[in-house]
Amino acid sequence: MNEKKWLHLLKTNKQYWFPIIFLSVLSLLALLAPILPIDPNSTDVTQMSSPPSMSHIFGTDEVGRDYFIRVIYGGRISLLVGILAMLASTLIGTVVGIVSGYFGGWIDSLFMRLVDILSSIPWLVLVIVLSVLLKPGLVTIILVIGCFSWMNIARLIRAETLSVRQREYVVYAKFIGEKHEKIIMKHIFPAVLPTLIVAATGSISSAIMTESALSFLGVGIQPPTASWGSLLQNAQASLQNAPYMAILPGLFIIITVYSFNGLGNYLRELTSVEG
Repeated sequence: MNEKKWLHLLKTNKQYWFPIIFLSVLSLLALLAPILPIDPNSTDVTQMSSPPSMSHIFGTDEVGRDYFIRVIYGGRISLLVGILAMLASTLIGTVVGIVSGYFGGWIDSLFMRLVDILSSIPWLVLVIVLSVLLKPGLVTIILVIGCFSWMNIARLIRAETLSVRQREYVVYAKFIGEKHEKIIMKHIFPAVLPTLIVAATGSISSAIMTESALSFLGVGIQPPTASWGSLLQNAQASLQNAPYMAILPGLFIIITVYSFNGLGNYLRELTSVEG
């Protein structure tokens, strides 16, 4: 990729600077959180529900824990869930979409009926039910979100694969007897990769929103581990005397989802420029 092209796109579309800078700073804080000199679980009964100040820039929670570090640690978990769930859903959706679109016939019909059935179920309700049946926790929430959010990606990749398989170089590769797996890895996958990258950024946003909703309902990330959703749940009892406890994680969720969507738009424009 020519670096002049993505730099030029950033210069001519300054709205992409904020998502990139915000996600970079957030990711850096999340990575460096363990070495910050603040214990996220250290309590101080003399500072319970203290408003933001110079000593606690985000204030403290109901038991005197520093809320800034709690929000940062919550971001670590929310980003981890978003990225790992995205990887799971992208892997499943890509395999189903490419296999369905490339081979067609009864394989395509079987996979697409499966996608239709799963898509017809309100998947947030399905995820809640599965989260209740399984032991709540980080691994469960990643697996549940990742394994039931791949259908849209499968449809996108299938549509791209149907188009790519009609191109002359793919038809010629089949004609000379190249193996299917070689054609898929050499010709099909590189052609659908730009679409896949854009879809992946959107799936991170969806996974973060889903994790936040489940944790808010009490069937996601469990205490003492903090996520933005669990912080919102804990803030319900303190809305009157400490509204910042709900406002801050809520803002981080909104801005992070906005930033990932902005990153997806940037990547879509970049790939169209590359094309």
